[in-house]
Amino acid sequence: QVQLVESGGGLVQAGGSLRLSCAASGRTGSTYFMGWFRQAPGKEREFVAGITWSGSFKTYADSVKGRSTISSDNAKNTVYLQLNSLKPEDTAIYYCAASPRAFRTRPGEYDYWGQGTQITVSS
Repeated sequence: QVQLVESGGGLVQAGGSLRLSCAASGRTGSTYFMGWFRQAPGKEREFVAGITWSGSFKTYADSVKGRSTISSDNAKNTVYLQLNSLKPEDTAIYYCAASPRAFRTRPGEYDYWGQGTQITVSS
Protein backbone atom coordinates (compact mmCIF):
# COMPACT_ATOMS: atom_id res chain seq x y z
CA GLN A 1 0.00 0.00 0.00
CA VAL A 2 0.97 3.59 -0.61
CA GLN A 3 -0.34 6.51 1.42
CA LEU A 4 -0.49 9.99 -0.06
CA VAL A 5 -1.13 13.16 1.92
CA GLU A 6 -1.63 16.50 0.21
CA SER A 7 -1.18 19.91 1.78
CA GLY A 8 -0.81 23.52 0.77
CA GLY A 9 -4.25 24.40 -0.49
CA GLY A 10 -6.14 27.47 0.61
CA LEU A 11 -7.96 30.63 -0.37
CA VAL A 12 -6.08 32.97 -2.68
CA GLN A 13 -6.92 35.97 -4.82
CA ALA A 14 -6.74 35.78 -8.59
CA GLY A 15 -3.17 36.24 -9.74
CA GLY A 16 -1.76 34.69 -6.61
CA SER A 17 0.30 31.55 -6.14
CA LEU A 18 0.18 28.38 -4.10
CA ARG A 19 2.53 25.45 -3.65
CA LEU A 20 0.97 22.06 -3.09
CA SER A 21 2.84 19.18 -1.51
CA CYS A 22 2.18 15.45 -1.68
CA ALA A 23 3.98 13.29 0.85
CA ALA A 24 4.16 9.61 -0.02
CA SER A 25 4.75 6.76 2.41
CA GLY A 26 4.53 2.99 2.41
CA ARG A 27 5.57 0.98 -0.63
CA THR A 28 6.64 3.98 -2.66
CA GLY A 29 9.02 1.77 -4.62
CA SER A 30 5.98 0.32 -6.35
CA THR A 31 5.13 3.70 -7.85
CA TYR A 32 6.80 5.26 -10.86
CA PHE A 33 4.70 8.19 -11.98
CA MET A 34 3.09 10.79 -9.77
CA GLY A 35 0.19 12.88 -10.93
CA TRP A 36 -1.82 15.87 -9.79
CA PHE A 37 -5.50 15.98 -10.63
CA ARG A 38 -8.28 18.39 -9.79
CA GLN A 39 -12.02 18.20 -9.56
CA ALA A 40 -14.37 21.16 -9.51
CA PRO A 41 -17.99 20.86 -8.36
CA GLY A 42 -20.10 19.17 -11.00
CA LYS A 43 -17.13 18.38 -13.19
CA GLU A 44 -15.06 15.30 -13.86
CA ARG A 45 -11.67 14.80 -12.32
CA GLU A 46 -9.03 16.10 -14.70
CA PHE A 47 -5.30 15.68 -15.07
CA VAL A 48 -3.18 18.70 -14.15
CA ALA A 49 0.46 17.58 -14.18
CA GLY A 50 2.62 14.49 -13.80
CA ILE A 51 6.21 13.59 -13.09
CA THR A 52 8.43 10.56 -12.74
CA TRP A 53 10.06 10.18 -9.34
CA SER A 54 13.42 10.79 -10.99
CA GLY A 55 12.15 14.10 -12.32
CA SER A 56 13.33 13.21 -15.79
CA PHE A 57 9.89 13.50 -17.34
CA LYS A 58 7.18 16.06 -16.68
CA THR A 59 3.94 16.77 -18.43
CA TYR A 60 1.25 19.42 -17.95
CA ALA A 61 -2.33 19.95 -18.98
CA ASP A 62 -2.82 22.84 -21.39
CA SER A 63 -4.94 24.60 -18.77
CA VAL A 64 -1.95 25.10 -16.46
CA LYS A 65 0.99 24.95 -18.85
CA GLY A 66 3.28 27.92 -18.49
CA ARG A 67 2.06 28.89 -15.05
CA SER A 68 2.73 25.74 -13.08
CA THR A 69 5.75 23.66 -12.15
CA ILE A 70 5.78 20.09 -10.90
CA SER A 71 8.82 18.74 -9.07
CA SER A 72 9.85 15.75 -7.01
CA ASP A 73 12.16 15.20 -4.05
CA ASN A 74 13.12 11.54 -3.78
CA ALA A 75 14.84 11.99 -0.44
CA LYS A 76 11.63 13.28 1.09
CA ASN A 77 9.26 11.10 -0.97
CA THR A 78 7.41 14.29 -1.80
CA VAL A 79 6.03 15.77 -4.99
CA TYR A 80 5.23 19.46 -5.35
CA LEU A 81 2.99 21.50 -7.60
CA GLN A 82 3.66 25.21 -7.84
CA LEU A 83 0.69 27.10 -9.26
CA ASN A 84 1.11 30.72 -10.34
CA SER A 85 -1.20 33.33 -11.84
CA LEU A 86 -4.15 31.52 -10.36
CA LYS A 87 -7.57 32.09 -11.90
CA PRO A 88 -11.07 31.57 -10.47
CA GLU A 89 -11.45 28.60 -12.83
CA ASP A 90 -8.58 26.89 -10.99
CA THR A 91 -10.88 26.50 -7.98
CA ALA A 92 -11.15 22.79 -7.25
CA ILE A 93 -10.06 20.01 -4.96
CA TYR A 94 -6.56 18.98 -5.96
CA TYR A 95 -5.55 15.35 -5.61
CA CYS A 96 -2.21 13.63 -5.70
CA ALA A 97 -2.07 10.16 -7.22
CA ALA A 98 0.48 7.43 -7.87
CA SER A 99 0.79 4.99 -10.73
CA PRO A 100 3.20 2.10 -11.33
CA ARG A 101 3.02 2.87 -15.02
CA ALA A 102 4.69 5.75 -16.79
CA PHE A 103 3.14 8.86 -18.26
CA ARG A 104 -0.47 8.26 -17.28
CA THR A 105 -3.06 11.04 -17.52
CA ARG A 106 -6.37 9.30 -16.85
CA PRO A 107 -7.67 8.83 -13.30
CA GLY A 108 -8.39 5.13 -13.87
CA GLU A 109 -4.70 4.53 -14.53
CA TYR A 110 -3.70 5.47 -10.99
CA ASP A 111 -3.72 3.03 -8.11
CA TYR A 112 -3.36 5.32 -5.10
CA TRP A 113 -4.96 8.64 -4.21
CA GLY A 114 -4.66 11.22 -1.50
CA GLN A 115 -7.60 12.80 0.27
CA GLY A 116 -7.31 16.06 -1.65
CA THR A 117 -6.67 19.68 -0.77
CA GLN A 118 -8.99 22.55 -1.64
CA ILE A 119 -7.89 25.54 -3.68
CA THR A 120 -10.30 28.45 -3.90
CA VAL A 121 -9.42 31.41 -6.09
CA SER A 122 -11.41 34.58 -5.57
CA SER A 123 -11.87 37.16 -8.31
